[in-house]
Amino acid sequence: MSITPLMPVYPRCGVRPVRGEHCHLIDENGTRYLDFASGIAVNLLGHSHEGLIRAIQDQAATLMHVSNLYGSPQGEALAQSLVDVTFGDTVFFTNSGAEAVECAIKTARAYHQNAEGGDASRFEIITFHNAFHGRTMATISASNQAKMHHGFAPLLDGFKYAPFDDLEAAKALIGPHTAGFLVEPIQGEGGIRPASDEFMKGLRALADEHDLMLVLDEVQCGVARTGTFYAYEQYGIEPDILATAKGIGGGFPLGACIATEKAARGMTFGTHGSTYGGNPLAMAAGMAVMKAVANPEFLAAVREKGERLRTRLEQFIGNYPDLFELVRGKGLMLGLKMKFESRPFYVHLRDNHQLLTVAAGDNTIRILPPLVIGDAEIEEFFDKLSAGAASFAIPEAA
Repeated sequence: MSITPLMPVYPRCGVRPVRGEHCHLIDENGTRYLDFASGIAVNLLGHSHEGLIRAIQDQAATLMHVSNLYGSPQGEALAQSLVDVTFGDTVFFTNSGAEAVECAIKTARAYHQNAEGGDASRFEIITFHNAFHGRTMATISASNQAKMHHGFAPLLDGFKYAPFDDLEAAKALIGPHTAGFLVEPIQGEGGIRPASDEFMKGLRALADEHDLMLVLDEVQCGVARTGTFYAYEQYGIEPDILATAKGIGGGFPLGACIATEKAARGMTFGTHGSTYGGNPLAMAAGMAVMKAVANPEFLAAVREKGERLRTRLEQFIGNYPDLFELVRGKGLMLGLKMKFESRPFYVHLRDNHQLLTVAAGDNTIRILPPLVIGDAEIEEFFDKLSAGAASFAIPEAA
């Protein structure tokens, strides 16, 4: 047998973590890595947060899973916490970001098709180039990226693609079958590319004008990552529907679809479900995260650390004009755009300087540290980044 026991869909590297301590990962051989990837924006409280660990342990000893046919005190509490700090009125819990986006797509279509006086012909969702919404059939269909489509044809119908941050192009795609927009306020996989204020406000205005659903994918940029609880707050708008995951569980699998009462009018009994979604163990993790991050003091600290990190990065790249082009992002969701394909540098930092980052599109290195980093971790990051830049050999093709 030549296939590996773990299906070979990931090009797994030689780093094999077995333990985490605050902002570091430790592998089988005891090598310590500074983790500025956070499981791709998941471990926002680091790897050993006492409150999160205690909440999971206590809940595991009490009740881990029951059917969603029963009442859920734990789910009701976390849903209310999310409603209290967001635009939303109601929440559906999932196990992942892709599931949250799936629910958001269904909610947008059901708003038109499953409500009294609705229009069953309105099913198209306008999405944007270089987006990443997940790996299910619906979510890869919502992306225009051919590399995600290969081997999975035919795609699902009902998606149209416009250039990101191009309001006129999005407007031109609106037609009689349009149900809504689906957009990341900050593209993560696409290269840490924030949308402009004009674009986000314009989509909100178009949605209002044409009775469309504005659906935000904040799976990566949400839950305090950008210095506000959700990134939409920084654009002065509110969506109708929002998909969230990653950081909301702090490392435990958890996602959610948040919607207004109006947007959720089509999501009635029997229209959607999940066996594991909203299980008590996940709800305990989510509540622990909310207690830690959903407060003005924590969010202000994220903004302060993000600005400090960004300022130093902008100063740093001036020392290496042949390597780096610019810094972009918000809060502690930052991107270091390089002048060539970023993956070799990401590998170099990992394998030679024990610094974990994440490669992304548009020649970008993603810098996604735990939100609990302190001065010591910031200094260690720059020491490793400086050593990595000084020892990196620019590829000849560049």
